[in-house]
Amino acid sequence: MALTPEQLARQDIDRLLEAAGWAVQDHKAMNLFTRAPGSRLASCAIREFPTSHGPADYVLYVEGKILGVIEAKAKGHSLRGVEIQSAKYCSGIGKGLPRYGKEGSALPFAYESTGVRTQFTNALDPKPRSREVFAFHRPEELLRLVAMPQLRDRLQYLPPISSAKLWAVQRESIVNLERSLKHNRPRALLQMATGSGKTYTAVNICYRLIRHAKAKRILFLVDRNNLGRQTLAEFQNFSSAETQRKFTEEYGVQHLRKNSIDDTAKVVITTIQRLFSMLKGDSDYSEDNEEESTFEATSPRQAVQVSYSGAIPIESFDFIVVDECHRSIYNEWRQVLDYFDAFLIGLTATPTPQTLGFFQGNQVQDYSHERAVADGVNVGYDVYRIRTEISEKGAKVEAKAFVPHRDRRTLEERMKEIEEEVTYTAGQLDRDVVNLSQIRLVIETFRERLFTEIFPGRREVPKTLIFAKTDLHAEDIVKIVREEFGQSNDFCVKITSKTTGAKPEDLLNSFRNDYFPRIAVTVDMIATGTDVKSLECLIFLRNIASSAYFEQMKGRGCRVIPADDLKRVSADASAKDRFVIVDAVGVCESDKSNSRPLDRKPTVSFESLLQQAAQGHADADLATSIAARLARLDRKMKPDQRREIDALLGAPPSVVGLPPSTPNTATTEGGAPREVAETAIAPASFHGFLASLFAAADPDRIEETRKKLEQALGAPTSVVGLQDAEEVLARAALRPLAEPQLREAFIRIKASLEQIIDDTNIDTLTSAGIDPAAKLKAESTLAQFQLFLSDNRDQLEALKLLYAAPHRAGLRYRHVKELAKALQNPPLSMSKPESQLWQLYERVEPEKVKGHGGDKLVDLIAIVRHALMLDPLLIPVRARVHERFATWLALRQSQGQSFSPEQLAWLEAIRDHIANSLAIEPDDLENDVPFSQMGSLGRAHALFGAELPALLEELNRALTA
Repeated sequence: MALTPEQLARQDIDRLLEAAGWAVQDHKAMNLFTRAPGSRLASCAIREFPTSHGPADYVLYVEGKILGVIEAKAKGHSLRGVEIQSAKYCSGIGKGLPRYGKEGSALPFAYESTGVRTQFTNALDPKPRSREVFAFHRPEELLRLVAMPQLRDRLQYLPPISSAKLWAVQRESIVNLERSLKHNRPRALLQMATGSGKTYTAVNICYRLIRHAKAKRILFLVDRNNLGRQTLAEFQNFSSAETQRKFTEEYGVQHLRKNSIDDTAKVVITTIQRLFSMLKGDSDYSEDNEEESTFEATSPRQAVQVSYSGAIPIESFDFIVVDECHRSIYNEWRQVLDYFDAFLIGLTATPTPQTLGFFQGNQVQDYSHERAVADGVNVGYDVYRIRTEISEKGAKVEAKAFVPHRDRRTLEERMKEIEEEVTYTAGQLDRDVVNLSQIRLVIETFRERLFTEIFPGRREVPKTLIFAKTDLHAEDIVKIVREEFGQSNDFCVKITSKTTGAKPEDLLNSFRNDYFPRIAVTVDMIATGTDVKSLECLIFLRNIASSAYFEQMKGRGCRVIPADDLKRVSADASAKDRFVIVDAVGVCESDKSNSRPLDRKPTVSFESLLQQAAQGHADADLATSIAARLARLDRKMKPDQRREIDALLGAPPSVVGLPPSTPNTATTEGGAPREVAETAIAPASFHGFLASLFAAADPDRIEETRKKLEQALGAPTSVVGLQDAEEVLARAALRPLAEPQLREAFIRIKASLEQIIDDTNIDTLTSAGIDPAAKLKAESTLAQFQLFLSDNRDQLEALKLLYAAPHRAGLRYRHVKELAKALQNPPLSMSKPESQLWQLYERVEPEKVKGHGGDKLVDLIAIVRHALMLDPLLIPVRARVHERFATWLALRQSQGQSFSPEQLAWLEAIRDHIANSLAIEPDDLENDVPFSQMGSLGRAHALFGAELPALLEELNRALTA
């Protein structure tokens, strides 16, 4: 007889229970001392157990005592409305039966399940609330829960934060998160701007949850191995403010290199790829698959399907921290996270609407880049826009012209005649057509304007990162940069997944810590999660459509760095108070979208995509990525090539068949009814094939297919998901690629399409300069500064003196410190006012700024004098003091006075002291360096005699007037 929906559901529930270590028994045949395979306890799930409210579908026994019930319902049945029935069974257990908890109270645990969906209520929680779980807990876990205080109870009483090492935003993030956990919110998102210490904050969170909430284990998920190594280092370096001990001295922290979790590990760091491998039961997983260069290639082409793993049960972790959670937790990997019965904590600098949706809108911290700049945690940026004729409009190569053609594989060039006129757009540059003069003009303009307009006064090329379109584009850029700057190989390097001879990570370390390279060129290797604090310049030679991805790329430049650390790699840099985006493609002007592009796997090679299709992968991402590549190919194919493809598509597939385990000829290998899949197979033409690939991501087609699947399978509404329908469409659309000849033809045709190198059109510069919007913003801030000076002229001693005695009489260093502190407060809120104001004047009045200043606090006086129009030019105090000293010395010498070498050394030291402190007093000669090392005040008296006090007073006037 056919089983009823309820009986089918119970079969699935039985399997779930047995997988979790429960022996499933009928009430009449129950044996309470049965141990299920893999369980250390006598644990039974008894069917149709009598209660005062009727038979419960299942009652759970552990070690001979009852601790919970399960209410079973048919697939598709809602579960919230069943909770009342489960609660009745929990309170209806007969008196005298062995049970956990007090006689007369309800049982501690209740489940409601359809075999597809399961939810769980723990009555021991302070405010019991049902939550959906992937499967049933193991008996050992339920026994542990009844024997100890509950996690959600302990979260109510976390002690105040004691770490003095936390920034205000980090402390705020922890407080907000713990408030969310206290309210039992299952998911929480922390947005923390790049550079604000997300990982350090997360380590603090983990420490508090383990020490005070007694979390049994925390999973720290990263999406690449290099981020895992960085995270491990954060845990190793963390010292507890409470115990003064290292985290790893108190608790075990394991960075997984093998598919096995140590029993002693309280924190487990791993990639989501390895975790999925472990859930599948794989004995090992190659670390190569966890690196940045292989991330896209090893990502699944369809949503992963997770089954219950006895080795890693759902209760393995109490908390899961997901780093860079904007990137990898949705779509393909989502079920890996849904598997665990754990709180989810997301960390990101750039949340997308999808991120917010996944975390159920519970964003407990919103620390944006703008707030981080105001707090001095990040630096702001300027945009320097370079426009060229070809970058904006493209160009045209006349028919019959002989131009170089470059083989994409061998890079071999040969002269060849253009048969028909070729008109290319800016978007085709460096993909179909290469115009080396366009790249050269951008780099040449950057070089020529670097020390006058972009970084005025600098002498060394700041650490610069160039974003290229493709690996081949990066090759061209590296060659031209070296030529234009007249430098050696180590001056500019390429860091992409195709770099050989050194790991990208090693090249990145050199870029981060060594003098060379000064410039690195990449495609997207350094887009996210990579810390290069010394970066001061980003050059965009590729456009970006995704707002989140653009923000991540921008984030590479905004990290703050101590001045001494910056000087170690860029000796002529004073302090990093901004970075510059050199925009050569309009990336800062184009509209950005949160939607995903058609080519959703841009770093995976065309050959790899085709091979994945041949291996049976099927999902919308793979279909549309292949379609996007083929659509580009379509525009360049010759008629005979298109006819070849059409002929291959018209041939009957020779390798699509049914696996031996699927004898039912009415279904495809994906389990879908064949008549449904057949409706999605493309017409036998190239354009029809393209249309079917694009249709695999069409929401209307997916919904239509889902309904057909429901009808064909006779399944209740909502049982067949959009994911199933998407796979059916994608599998049918990709089916022709099972034919090896078709794949080989596509690869051969693509390889035969050479890049045209346009050397007939020489690019011309249209404009170059600071972005007008940035200049307007700078002008607005300087206007605020002018208002500040006027409003505070009677409050701040430095301003009183400058307004009353313009020649700085009486100004001392303490007055400058008072002024700087006032500028650090609202409304200007400048963390380093001397540097930030100097940069603003460089943007607004570059012709009036002479020399590289703003690196000394006393330059504030030069800035104020210029703002008050006392000095027409803005010149660093040091430069002006040196100039006046030379004039004073020449005057003394013209009057017949000469100084011994030792006297001259003392005079130069006095000059430098005045340049740094605005004035000098006799006591300074006694106590300050370098005077204390030169013999102090006594030696000065010996050298200059009774004239010393008058000499000091004369130098104070002459050098600061």
